[in-house]
Amino acid sequence: MESDGVIPVSRSRPPDDGTEREILAGLLDFLRATVVNKVAGLSDEQGFSSPVPPSTLSPAGVVKHLTGVELFWFSIDFANADLVWPWTDDDPHGNFLLAPSDTLALIVADYQAACERSRGVVAGAGLDDRAKAPEMSFTLRYALAHMIEETARHCGHLDLLRERIDGATGQ
Repeated sequence: MESDGVIPVSRSRPPDDGTEREILAGLLDFLRATVVNKVAGLSDEQGFSSPVPPSTLSPAGVVKHLTGVELFWFSIDFANADLVWPWTDDDPHGNFLLAPSDTLALIVADYQAACERSRGVVAGAGLDDRAKAPEMSFTLRYALAHMIEETARHCGHLDLLRERIDGATGQ
């Protein structure tokens, strides 16, 4: 069962001898592509399933969460962009919850758009630049390192969920 439009994307490993910026941005982009590839080919039913009870974690929920995290760290907190907060009062730091109108393809498209927006924020800033949102003081370097950790952790979740759903393994 194919998903409506979620297809694998190409991944490029970052240079192992590049600049700090090239390595950090490259690692994050590699992981972002891995997220998309982990859900490519799943149907909405599979993508919305929670195959590891008692957890309610689903592949679609993980991607939706990562969309919010991208917006939060780079656009809202770092760049101080005036955007809609990605989480609700009922789920202030999660956004693993899915709406009835969600589809896996739309969730992945939103994720890819958030990643592209983040790339624009990163391209226009130095690694030592500080977050512009009130009461934020982290550097872009910290945000990139944190997002590598966050995205890698959730890639691990997606590995396990995908294997449980249809047996697919691999990077």
